[in-house]
Amino acid sequence: MTAGESSARRRVGARHVWLPRQHGAWAMLLVPLLLGVAASRPNAWQLVLAGAAITGYLTSATLQAWSRARRPPEYRSPIVAYGAAFAVLGALLVAAFPRLLLSLVVVVPTALVVFQGARPATGRDLANSFAQVAQALVLVPAAAYVSGEVDVERVVVYTAVAAAYLVGTVLVVRSVIRERGNDTFVALSVSFHLVVTALAIWLLPGGYALLAAGLTARAIALPVAQRRWPSGAHRLRPIHVGMVEIGASVAVVAISFAIPI
Repeated sequence: MTAGESSARRRVGARHVWLPRQHGAWAMLLVPLLLGVAASRPNAWQLVLAGAAITGYLTSATLQAWSRARRPPEYRSPIVAYGAAFAVLGALLVAAFPRLLLSLVVVVPTALVVFQGARPATGRDLANSFAQVAQALVLVPAAAYVSGEVDVERVVVYTAVAAAYLVGTVLVVRSVIRERGNDTFVALSVSFHLVVTALAIWLLPGGYALLAAGLTARAIALPVAQRRWPSGAHRLRPIHVGMVEIGASVAVVAISFAIPI
């Protein structure tokens, strides 16, 4: 290996120390936060909450990567930096809104599940993914609460919408990556989306039913595409799945603001 190659590898490694590779986590943060805004009204405190959520995620993800990599010292700086920022923003929020501490009822036990999956040579199972979803869903009522305008019924419905989308995303993405070729898992993913679509038709305005139907179509189409083009230039890649999920996230947020519940 040349000195240039060694230096390049060190630069890539340093970037990954500071920026976690879990790209889907950003949607998992932003969708519930924005749905909490849709369920209430915009408020500057929601920006503080967003900052706390992002730095909290970065702290958690970096700690997990540090543990999975057997605790190398290069992770210490980002852990300290992100942890300090999260502590400051979290303290500001708790001082202004003490009831936010109730979120620990969800965050603490799910964090134990998440960090259990961060041990060396341990894969992220479905329970780990659902624990992360549960943590993210706390942001819907939290964003509504800090706005000063809480309609409990609306918050519950928007939290359910966020939960349906995020759980569905976990199932869809897993069906074409970690569980690819597993027809039983694909059937589970599609069945979940069909149930969500039926509930949307029954309980929500028409726009949400169309949204649910579109999300169901993507739950069917991605595994089909993967089987039809298993290799070659047109095969389904993670980046393609990510692009589909970005579009789905934008659609969920857009519908939530455009069609109030």
